[in-house]
Amino acid sequence: MTQLPNDQRQQLEALYDEMDPKALTPLWEVLHALVKPEPKPEAIAHGWSYDEARDYLMRAGDLISAEQAERRVLILENPGIRGQSAITGSLYAGLQLILPGEIAPCHRHSQCALRFVMEGSGAYTALDGEKAVMNPFDLVLTPNWQWHDHGNPSDEPMIWLDGLDIPTVRLFDATFADRLDDKVHPETAHPGATLATYGSNLRPLDGSTAARRPTQRPLFHYPYAQWRKALGEMAASATLDPHLGHALEFTNPADGGPILATISAHVRLVPAGITTLPRRATDGTVFVVCEGSGRARIGETSIELAPRSIFVVPCWQILELEAADKDLVLFGYSDKASQQKLELYQEERL
Repeated sequence: MTQLPNDQRQQLEALYDEMDPKALTPLWEVLHALVKPEPKPEAIAHGWSYDEARDYLMRAGDLISAEQAERRVLILENPGIRGQSAITGSLYAGLQLILPGEIAPCHRHSQCALRFVMEGSGAYTALDGEKAVMNPFDLVLTPNWQWHDHGNPSDEPMIWLDGLDIPTVRLFDATFADRLDDKVHPETAHPGATLATYGSNLRPLDGSTAARRPTQRPLFHYPYAQWRKALGEMAASATLDPHLGHALEFTNPADGGPILATISAHVRLVPAGITTLPRRATDGTVFVVCEGSGRARIGETSIELAPRSIFVVPCWQILELEAADKDLVLFGYSDKASQQKLELYQEERL
């Protein structure tokens, strides 16, 4: 709004004071903050050292059990939006610990979630009674309203990154949750049954008794051994995208769309010695370094990258990725699925 003469401003302020008890507010005073020329997120670029976070998580493991906590998780809070349990305006991230012999009790909720395994082998996430036995850098999904519990029968700690759409669901005030009476869901299929049935770009015929998973979202385990092989084969044969490196998106085999209703996920490989050209997009993205080292330049912020480090690129922030002397392999998840459904998503290559 343009600068107004003092007498006009005084009359308007008197009008506002009279309107305020009626819960009426003039749009012209706030329009500039509501409809901006381009995104100006409150979340900022930031990185977390996995080793530092792991130390705190293990110390918490000595003080509170998984059952007492229900979920023993350290939230990765974006410094620009502290107190919101959020890593971007629409996404949540946290590191969860399950110690040997522990069970995180069975529950379900309206939020969508993914688990990206950071360390350990042999623990599981069970979805509606089917276990996905997890290994480092596996991706496991728990779509909204599906029962899930976690257990660790191995002899080593298991830590994974939780990614949820908690802030998105909170925006709509649509949060619901249930707890199962028992700690674990009764077993409904042997471990790996869904991956064997749906994981080869095939599915059971309509009406088949083998079609036990929801038709709209059948697959929930994307093992590292499979996605890393596919990414490596792509890198060996495809032309390098100068802004992305080599990139593959995880898809839902039912429709070829994103893995969850609100969350998309992908992996990237930036060859050794390469720096990607600047790019920005409206989806705020959380990244995990799976292999290699290097640097992420996010606007004016520079973040050193090491294996298992985690960093966030807020909405519409320019990103450049630099790989050191080895290939840099990254996993990332974002709210792109939500934005595309709402016809909000944009990207720009610079």
